[in-house]
Amino acid sequence: MTTITSPSATTAVPAVPAFGLGTFRLKDQVVIDSVKTALALGYRHIDTAQIYGNEAEVGQAIAESGVPRDELFITTKVWTDHLAADRLIPSLKESLAQLRTDRVDLALIHWPAPGGAVPVAESLGALADAQAQGLTRAFGVSNFNTALLREAIAAVGADRIATNQIELHPYLQNRAVVDFARSQGIHTTSYMTLAYGQVLQDPVIQAIAAELAATPAQVALAWAMQLGHAVIPSSTQRAHLQGNLKAPQLRLTDGQMQRIAALERGGRLVDPQGLAPAWD
Repeated sequence: MTTITSPSATTAVPAVPAFGLGTFRLKDQVVIDSVKTALALGYRHIDTAQIYGNEAEVGQAIAESGVPRDELFITTKVWTDHLAADRLIPSLKESLAQLRTDRVDLALIHWPAPGGAVPVAESLGALADAQAQGLTRAFGVSNFNTALLREAIAAVGADRIATNQIELHPYLQNRAVVDFARSQGIHTTSYMTLAYGQVLQDPVIQAIAAELAATPAQVALAWAMQLGHAVIPSSTQRAHLQGNLKAPQLRLTDGQMQRIAALERGGRLVDPQGLAPAWD
């Protein structure tokens, strides 16, 4: 399994696999089929979340796949309704029941508490307790800006934050947050790496794909991984799942990386009112 570790990673923080399967917006039999197909093809990192409403189906797919639990890296994300200290662990235990496992490998705060209603330190303290109880091997955050990362670091220390999962793709490279996280030794996971498919139509991405005899999706995913980020693309089509698996082996030249870097345009796609922090 290809893995990326943050510069200050310790044994307390398992390395986040560089490549995995996302399940956002996949429901019912669709997500079961996607996860089972991915596992059959060799995927071993599965990313889900409480709010996706598919943890039970992901758990079913994993159980039916026959892949040993110890070969898998399972990530789930705690929804904002459950970030208070007295609610987080019970909600995580429910997620474990749905996923048919006794622990996840990574549990994340999905979004910061709206309006700061629950302090970051309280939620991360509860996640640290969950880790101590063996409910998760590691914990981290998602959709945190630099200010929130500072709060998280103050609460538990940078070395205990396994990753910050954020929207990141060629049109939104989130450099301020990424650079700050990297300076603290915190790993970044890119979600929406293909920008809902928008970057697949980009002439620069398509040209680089032609140069490398690759697909545009492979190029975008390889670009993010070459920057040191993990990626979790989703797909319901076997051919795309199989094609995406080749991205970790793709290597872009410095010139190709620079051409993609120039595509930055602040193209944020995920900005839910009432949830999103003040982005950097």
